[in-house]
Parts: sequence; structure tokens; C-alpha cells
Amino acid sequence: MEKRPNDLSSRRLFLVLLLEAVSGSVLEVFTNSPEAERDSGSPSPPRSQSRSRSPAGFASSARPARGRAGGCCGCRDAAQPRGTSAARSRSATGRPEQVPVSPRSPRTDGWAGPPRPGSPGGAELSRVGNARLEIARSPGGPAAPGRSCKPGSCSGSRSGRGRGRSGPGAEGAPVPSRPGTSLLQGVQTRPRNHPPFFRPVTGQARPPPPAPPSAAGFSEAGPVGGTVPGEAGPAQGQAAAMAVRRRPEPGPEPGLGPGPGLALPFLLLLAATAARAGDARQEEAVRALARRLLGPRAAAVSLSVDPALAAGGPDAYRLWSPPSAAVAVAVTGSSGVAAAAGLYRYLRDFCGCHLSWSGAQLRLPDPLPRLRAEIRAAAPGRYRYYQNVCAQSYSFAWWDWGRWEREIDWMALSGINLAPAFAGQEAVWQRVYRNLGLNQSEIDKYFTGPAFLAWNRMGNLRRWAGPLPPAWHFKQLYLQYRIVERMRSLGMTTVLPAFAGHVPQGILRVFPRVNATRLGHWSHFDCTYSCIYLLDPEDRMFQVIGTLFLKELIKEFGTDHVYSADTFNEMTPLSSDPAYLSRVSNAVFRSMTGADPKALWLMQGWLFQHQPDFWQPAQVRALLHGVPLGRMIVLDLFAESKPVYQWTESFYGQPFIWCMLHNFGGNHGLFGTVEAINHGPFAARRFPNSTMVGTGLVPEGIEQNDMVYELMNELGWRQEPLDLPSWVTRYAERRYGAPNAAAAGAWRLLLRSVYNCTGVCVNHNRSPLVRRPSLHMDTELWYNTSDVYEAWRLLLSAGAELGSSPTFLYDLVDVTRQAVQQLVSDYYLSIRQAFQSHALPELLTAGGVLVYDLLPELDSLLSSHSLFLLGRWLENARAMATSDREAEQYELNARNQVTLWGPSGNILDYANKQLGGLVLDYYTVRWSLFVSVLVESLNSGRPFHQDQFNQAVFQVERGFIYNKKRYPDVPAGDTMEISRKLFLKYYPSALRRSLAGPA
Repeated sequence: MEKRPNDLSSRRLFLVLLLEAVSGSVLEVFTNSPEAERDSGSPSPPRSQSRSRSPAGFASSARPARGRAGGCCGCRDAAQPRGTSAARSRSATGRPEQVPVSPRSPRTDGWAGPPRPGSPGGAELSRVGNARLEIARSPGGPAAPGRSCKPGSCSGSRSGRGRGRSGPGAEGAPVPSRPGTSLLQGVQTRPRNHPPFFRPVTGQARPPPPAPPSAAGFSEAGPVGGTVPGEAGPAQGQAAAMAVRRRPEPGPEPGLGPGPGLALPFLLLLAATAARAGDARQEEAVRALARRLLGPRAAAVSLSVDPALAAGGPDAYRLWSPPSAAVAVAVTGSSGVAAAAGLYRYLRDFCGCHLSWSGAQLRLPDPLPRLRAEIRAAAPGRYRYYQNVCAQSYSFAWWDWGRWEREIDWMALSGINLAPAFAGQEAVWQRVYRNLGLNQSEIDKYFTGPAFLAWNRMGNLRRWAGPLPPAWHFKQLYLQYRIVERMRSLGMTTVLPAFAGHVPQGILRVFPRVNATRLGHWSHFDCTYSCIYLLDPEDRMFQVIGTLFLKELIKEFGTDHVYSADTFNEMTPLSSDPAYLSRVSNAVFRSMTGADPKALWLMQGWLFQHQPDFWQPAQVRALLHGVPLGRMIVLDLFAESKPVYQWTESFYGQPFIWCMLHNFGGNHGLFGTVEAINHGPFAARRFPNSTMVGTGLVPEGIEQNDMVYELMNELGWRQEPLDLPSWVTRYAERRYGAPNAAAAGAWRLLLRSVYNCTGVCVNHNRSPLVRRPSLHMDTELWYNTSDVYEAWRLLLSAGAELGSSPTFLYDLVDVTRQAVQQLVSDYYLSIRQAFQSHALPELLTAGGVLVYDLLPELDSLLSSHSLFLLGRWLENARAMATSDREAEQYELNARNQVTLWGPSGNILDYANKQLGGLVLDYYTVRWSLFVSVLVESLNSGRPFHQDQFNQAVFQVERGFIYNKKRYPDVPAGDTMEISRKLFLKYYPSALRRSLAGPA
């Protein structure tokens, strides 16, 4: 690993102390200081009159919004402000169109003055007004207005000329804190509610968190050195920027493009850094993991790391029982991750234990069993990858270090050795943007709120539910320090973010000659919140910005030389010309190597299967071959259903990872493609000239369908497929801690039904339960519903023996929930048929049962388990805040994501969840309105109009987001009793209907 300097550890200390004592008045300390008044040119208003920022798009009682960012599609016919020229934009059809660009469009919160003092990076970075890099004005820069681009050199036009840099909003000023006033006061901590897994089997309390670091730096919270937001000096940022400027105009690198063969030696060299942390460090990390997991029983397990065990190949581990009676088993791994995987192999196969997101079953035998013979295992591929970019928002958005620690433990025990570490990047981006001359208002209009950052990072979305409060940056930096430190200490390779080419609109003001083109809108968002600018790959600022960012990131967190960037995620490129696409990927890669000559690009392959009409073989080959072979790894993101490697000749020579996507939006719903994942990776390895280098888990949301992920993790270490019926029988025994014929039978039924979708299967829950009601809803399923009803019966019959198992209770809730979801579809069909037949009594009966009994009972069931609570999701969001205003913003983010997903239901119900509180106050209210409107239609003789209903139900949906009701984060009710009550009431008729088939 690249080491970081040790001269900035005091800043790390400052950051931790600040996080332990930051109050809700961080901004007040700065904005009320005499220096702030002097630098802003006007006295600060009294506290009662001070302006405050509220989330973009969210209503605030503090003040009305004052306009929106200029240049959106809705303003394209407006008069152009003086001193600006039109920038080229792309409409939904992909054709460029003229839109006005106003670099002085007012902020939505009315702030028109200098950058807000007190924000991360606001004090010192605002001093670097001269780091504007006269590149945009230099003779060698992009074409000036009126000049034409070289033929084929760019597909879009350069942006319009900005107003320049004059005015108070164009440049910030240094704002020291008020003398005698400390930021370290008024600490407010909010309780967290996390899954109860990975606790020591002794039942003892978790050890206290690590003490704050000494002046020498963190002991385990991240690499020593670096800066916190607000401490990078102007000379430092300017020097880095000018160094990039002084480099010769970059051209094609030697050896760039396809070579005679796959550059596997480079991958082997990179993978050899798995032991970068040092054998002793990795040994201590995996032993600490064992102590967290097993408590005092960890003393009976010997753990060590020996890189020679891999013999230069993929990870390997060795298990044996030494003669000493004090140690039951010794585990040696080629890395910390390999040793952890070997430990879990022993716990799973010889101690009957189980670990998952929903809980842990760690009833260890006493004494621990000894092995009769030595066991050796080697991974068939170099990498076991984990995480989806979207999961950063759908699942990880509100995590604290305690939750991250448990996830990293699970990753290590599962053998994961390659994973992103994306937290804190907005703080670094803000530092770079301020160094380049953007003001805080322009940055605030770019970043989204926390629940939507994943799509801001991929160039899809801007502003929505933002801006990001200063305290958010501090907390995320703190998390990132600890995340990368823990991952690397276990031998994992961390993937850091890189520059993909997307820039804020403020770049056009600072560099008026920059060649940038506005992309079209994303999904159902208009240009108010999408249509982000993309730099031309040959514009010199592409390399300046990309290299500056990556150098700053590496300085902060060190590097493992693997970087992630996605330029065209669900966005149509500006041109289908292969030469243009090759230039784009080449520019992205050169911006990486400009900061790290050893850079390896990890790219999601989702774009190829998401827009197959655009990404024909010539376009795919061009994008991939803009990078030297072996210097890019492609994630074949949806390989279990739509593998891309098959029609791209194994990604035309670039290495790829066979990935299981499995989940969209973090939806609840039993689902799996077990046959595909049991055979798919092995078929990919046998593919002619295969460049497969590993397997991966890439769900958009986690904490669902534990069985599928346990299976996939085990396959990552196997050389051949599994016998699935036998495997799932053992899985049930391990998961519940005891053999039970009924439970095993239930799992075999689930395996052959909900978990065995074949063909092109998309696990995006479209059940009528979680969708806006209409008369045209799809109720088709890929499995026999009677198998789920029978599995429900079998699990209930096992309750007397297994009812004390936390994982059993979780599964009982989940299977009962699935059965009720099927029942909702049945009652919907009855409602629709009754309405179309003008049978009012039948409509009232079916609608009454659904609205007044079935859905409320489902809500009671979900509310009986901590992992199915809306309150847990919302309270974790509020716990990230340092003030009531932040808590309100974060809760609005969390509510909007799982419901409207945008200001007006832009991606309605995409991230739907079945949670206690959400079912009763959101889904049930929608269904109640739907049934009422249908009844009124029959009574009055007026036809039902879906558009009118949509307008009415939108008010219900929006009302839920703003109802400010606090939902419990502690479960209530007896899970077994509620499930049994539902079973006795609905099972007989449900089974009859399922056996009879569709009417």
C-alpha cells in the first residue's frame, strides 16, 4: 500500500474529537464570528433571522425557495442573461439542443453572498482563487468561441462563455473561527438500532469503542496523515493543479489499446499486494475478528497468515488440528481474508454455525471438534468482489462505524477480498472544487442528499434532497478512515472512486472556454435535478480535474491502486462513434494514471446490457480498448440472468468478474436463481479464451434473502457446482442450530419455487402490495404459490422446537410476509373482477378484507421483528445528524427513497420495502383510497379515471413523507402468535385457490 505522510496526524485527532463533540451549531460558530462578518462584507443577521439551508426540493417552513438552477429544460426558451452564451444540451432523444446557461442563477435557499463560512474546506480552500489554472484561457486550450473543433475531436460543442469571476459569489475568503470559541461542545449522540449479529457467544457486552488517537495517529482508524475538510493549504492545492497543467499535452500512452494478449502479469503483480498490510498486521486483525465473533472461545483457535500458501496464485487456506490440546484447530491463510474464510469453513462445516445479515447462530460444541485430517482449499479465481454502487444509498447511507465493522467482519469471513470504499469522497470533491474556484453555492447545487448520492456519483442526478451539511463531510471522512484501515488490515483490496468526467455547472463560470456538453435527463427526472455536464475527453481540464481529485484522495486515504468510475451509467453517450467512445475511456484511464501510474480501472458492465441497442459490438470494443488490456476489470453485473461476456468474446480481452446482481432497490421478497448461480461461474471459466478473474456479489440492496448470498459466497471457493437439495438441508440445520425435518422440508420447497427462477429473471418486486394501485397490475409469478403456503405451514409446525432461534423467527416473518404478499394479489384480482362485473357487494367484501384485516395484520407481523421496522430505517437516518434541522433533512431523504423516489414520484416505489409502519400508513392508505374510488364509481355510474386517481393518491403519498410521525424502532408483539393467527385465518382458502390455478 502507498504510505501516507505522518505529519498530519494532529488533524486526524482534531477530526475525531470534533466528531465526538460536534454540536448542532457548527455553522453558528463560524457565521457569527467577527471575521465572518468582515469577510462577507455584511454583518451576520441575528440567529432568529439567519438563513438556513433546507433539502433541495423539500418544502421548508423557514423560507420559500427562491428559484432554481439555471439551464434546466423548462427554461430553454427564456431570455439569456447578458454575458452568457448557450451551452449545448442533450434531450431525451439524444439530440443536442440550445439551452441558456446562467452561472449566476440564484440558489434555491436564497443565499447570494460568498461561500458559506464554516463549511468543510470553506476557509482555506476559498483562498485559492488563483488556482484557476489559466488553462481555459491559454493558447493551447480548447477552441475559443467561434472556432470549430477539429474534425472528429469532439462530439458535442463547448459550453457557453461564463460571466467571469467578478462579484462576491465568485470567490470565497478565509474565515477563521471566532477567538475563544470552540467547536468541541454540545455533543449530541443518537442511539443506533443494529441487527443483533456477531455478538460474543458469552452474551457479554461488546468492547468499548477505540479510544481517541494519540498525537501519533490512529491505532486502527485509518492511515495516518492527510487533512480534514478545511485544512488544505492554498499552496498545496495550487501546486498540485499547476503540476498537472505543466505536464505535456497527454496523448496516447505507449502500449495503449489492445495488445497481443491479456496483461495478466499486471494483475498478478497487483494481486500480490494482498499481503501489503504485513503478515503480522493481518494476523492480528483476523485474531481480533475471531475475538469479536467467539469471545473467550477464540483462544481454542490458532490463526496465522502465510502468503507462501498461495504460491503466487489465488488465495488459499489450510486447516488442521495440532497435537496441543489447548488448540482445537489451526487455520493458516495466504491473507487475512483467506484465514477468516478458513475459520468460517471450520465453524460452518464442523461446528454447525451460521452467520448472516439477519443473525448469527454460534452454539459452539464443547469442546471444539478436532479435525481428523488436514484440509486445504484454494479459490478458483483471484477475486471475490462485493458491493454495488447503488447499495451505498439503498443500504449503507445511515451506517455508523459499529454497523460497518460488522459488515467488514462478515465480508472477511465470506472470503471477500475486493470491495469499494466510497465514503467521504464528497468532502474531497468539495476541496477540489473550491481549489478550482467554485463557490459553496455552486457546490451545494451539485451534491444530492445522502440517500441519493449513488446517482450523483454516476452523473445521473444533482441537487435533489440536498445540500450536504458540513457535519456530513466530517462524519463520512471519519468512517472512511476506519473502513479502509480495517479492510486493508484484513488483506482486502479497497476500490476508491475516480473521476468519470461529470462536473458541476460552476466549472463553466470559472473556465468559460471549457468544452462541456450537457447530458440528457435521467430516468423520469427533468433537468431541474439531472442533465449533468460531461467534459469532452480531449479538453485539458479533464486531466486536470481527474488527476487533482485522485491525488487528493490518495493523499487522504492511501491507495491499493484500484479505482472505480462509470461515465455512462444508464445515460446514452453523446456519440456512437467508436473513436469518441475510445477517447472517453482513454481520458478516464489517463486521469487515473496521472495520479497513480499503477492504476487499475474497475468498471461496472451494467451499461452494456441496460442499453443493448446502443452498445453494439463495435461500441463495446471501442470503450474497452481505450484502456490497455489488463488495466481494466469489468463487472459483468447481471451475469446470472443477462451475461455480457458471452456476446462480447469475454469482454474483448479485458478481465471480468462474474457477478450476481440478484436484488433491485433493496426490495423485500423471496427470490433467487440458484441453478444459474450454481452453474454460471463454472461455465464462464470454461468459455473459450475466458478472461474471468473472479466472482462477485453486487445487490442494489442487502439484508434480504440470506440463503442466496451464503450459497454464492461458498461457490466462490469451490471448483465445481453443489448438490443444492443436500446443501439447503444442511443450511437449515446450521441456520437454526438443530436438525428439524419440517424446517428442512420448508427450505427444499422454497429452493424449488421462489429461489429457482429460470431464464431472464429480474428480482424487482412488482407485487400489487407495494405498487400504486390500478386496474392493470401484473400478478404473474415464476413459481407455484402452493409451495410457499406449504413452507409456511411447515415452519409454523417447527416453531415449538426452533422458536427460540432468532434466525428462525426472522425466516418465519419473511415466509409469512411472502404468503401475505401472494394473498394481496388474490384479493386484488377479486377487486378488479368485481369492479369490471359491476358487482358492488363482492367489491366491498374483497376490498374490506384487504384494507381492514389483511394489510393491518401484515403490519402487525412486521412490527414484531426489529429488522422489519420502518422506525429502524428512519431513526438510523436521524442518528447521523448533529442538529434537529439535519435530522429532519435526513429523515425526509429516508422516507422519500422508499416511496416517491423523487419530488413527484419520478421513480415511484422502485425502492419499496415491506416494513412495519410503512405498510399501514402508506400502502394500506393507498389501497383504501383505491377501493373507495372504485366503489364511488359503481355507485355514481361514472367511469374510473386512472389519471385522476393518480393525482389524488399522490397527495396521500406525499403526505406520508411529511407527516413527521415517529415510528417505533423497537419491535412489539409475538411473532409466532401473529403468524399463527394469519395462518389459521387465510391458509385454507389460499391453498385451495393456489391448487385450483388462475380463474
